[in-house]
Amino acid sequence: MFTKERVEQLKSHATPYYFYDLDILDATLLAIQNAVKNKPYVVHYAIKANANERILERIKKSGFGIDTVSGNEIKWALKNGFKGNEIAFAGVGKSDEEIQTALEAGIFTFNVESIPELQVIDELAAKAGKKALIAIRLNPNVNAKTHHYITTGLEENKFGINYWELNELFEQLEKLQNIELKGLHFHIGSQIRDLSVFKNLCNRVNELQSEFRERNIDLDHINVGGGLGVNYQSPDEELIPDFDAFFSIFDQFIDLLPNQSLHFELGRAVVAQCAALISKVLFVKEGVKTNFAILDAGMTELIRPALYQSSHHIQNLSKINEEATYKYDVVGPICESSDCFGKAILLPKTERGDLMAIRTAGAYGQVMSSQYNLRDFAKTIYHDEL
Repeated sequence: MFTKERVEQLKSHATPYYFYDLDILDATLLAIQNAVKNKPYVVHYAIKANANERILERIKKSGFGIDTVSGNEIKWALKNGFKGNEIAFAGVGKSDEEIQTALEAGIFTFNVESIPELQVIDELAAKAGKKALIAIRLNPNVNAKTHHYITTGLEENKFGINYWELNELFEQLEKLQNIELKGLHFHIGSQIRDLSVFKNLCNRVNELQSEFRERNIDLDHINVGGGLGVNYQSPDEELIPDFDAFFSIFDQFIDLLPNQSLHFELGRAVVAQCAALISKVLFVKEGVKTNFAILDAGMTELIRPALYQSSHHIQNLSKINEEATYKYDVVGPICESSDCFGKAILLPKTERGDLMAIRTAGAYGQVMSSQYNLRDFAKTIYHDEL
């Protein structure tokens, strides 16, 4: 991602900023297209990962749909050229206004997360004189083996309808006249690197679909969500996730019915590796037990390390070919002790003014930025603007 020539070009821009290499994004999108070719698979991009317009333009050209979790994401997707019937709408707390927005847009499905939500959608659809297309999000009680903040498929999580609620669900489906059941929806978590987890999901999906078949309920599709992780520690070794291995799990273990399609909601795996947060060293401060490299970027630009204790690969671009033999706690300028990108990070000898890259920042980076401490939002620089 970074050559000496590119680093020299990056130095001319005021930091901090997000740098996007859209060639990496294009290669990632092509890898997904090739992996699902000639299969009854449909990919929806999870727009919450990154809503950048140039990214969405490329995703649309690749023929993918959109997965949304808010009314404003639906509006943004429509503004960026996606059709209503390409948009899935998930989320445990859909407001009445958001449901109305989705009904007006004629979305692909509401991914319904609770029985009370199902009843409200039916009521609002009746008022609008429309039929709401829905997929039931079931909680499969599958452990995603990831950080507990981004695990969503256990019964202790707030997401989805639980197995023990199925009888009540079937009763409601018979009563409600303004909904049309199209599929089942699942999502068990994010940043999943152990692909055996998806095998467990497939087995559970097969079991739960049989509950619907026993009641002669035909389903148009199964939506297994997303969750495929990326390599944060060594991004250059794996700029593009192994999509062939990911999709082959579903090839082998999920039982699709004739004419049934399988839908995915990939976010992080699509965009994470195409961006880095670029920052400069303000000061190097000697501490009692460690030295601090204090950057001009902080948790306001990239909150993941503070929020999830996540680890991003950090590079000193000014000394990109020098050996990393010094340890630093790499921190930001925000008045919070949690404003830390990494502890005891091995770097070349680092000095004031050195250009730093925090890698794999394309997903849940810029989109989660804040103006805490009344800071300016970081700007965006693309590879074709250098």
